[in-house]
Amino acid sequence: MEIRIIKLGTVNCYLLKTGARFLLVDTGPSNKRLDLERELEAAGCRPGDLTLIVATHGDSDHVGNCAYLRKKYLSKIALHRAEVDAAETGDPVLNKIIPHNFRGMMIRIIVRWFKLKRADRFTPDLLIDEGYNLASYGLDAQVWHIPGHSTGSIGILAAAGEFFCGDLLKNIRQPTPGIGIFDHFEFEATIEKLRLLNIHTVYPGHGRPFAWEQFIKNHRRKAR
Repeated sequence: MEIRIIKLGTVNCYLLKTGARFLLVDTGPSNKRLDLERELEAAGCRPGDLTLIVATHGDSDHVGNCAYLRKKYLSKIALHRAEVDAAETGDPVLNKIIPHNFRGMMIRIIVRWFKLKRADRFTPDLLIDEGYNLASYGLDAQVWHIPGHSTGSIGILAAAGEFFCGDLLKNIRQPTPGIGIFDHFEFEATIEKLRLLNIHTVYPGHGRPFAWEQFIKNHRRKAR
């Protein structure tokens, strides 16, 4: 598997190539569409070559180009069922557990500034959950349900230990919990589950790839 990191502002997309087939993890925000198309073209990915788009969750900075790419590249879009409402309505609050207090009210107002534009909203072609195998799309990898940032966040674990985690984790200065971890109990449960897997390198939605063990060491140190 070849991994091409596509940086669209502060957001990462990952173009995975196996043989002549391509799979794209997340699509970035719609205002970076031309940059994304240039990257796909440079990688040799043309209409008809992109077999699947896997969205790690339904936030606009990760799915802003899903509908457009599906139409132009004739690809399918895969998403967890808990993210469908956010993708169809554009409302990023619908896929998150945000507390019902003053702080939660402010978070809702801020989050809704980043609604998905009407033209970019979509219904996925494929609903995927934990255990789904991507072999039929040319990729030796499995889907894992990783709630914490959103209720239907998913990650992709490839055979060699590459893990694409969306917004569960980030690596801006060092590996840390991701942006907007709204459910800390779910987050910790997800981390405990992932510790049992054969993860080697993490590819986050924001920041640079990093060694999984590096995050675990940092996380243990902060938990003391």
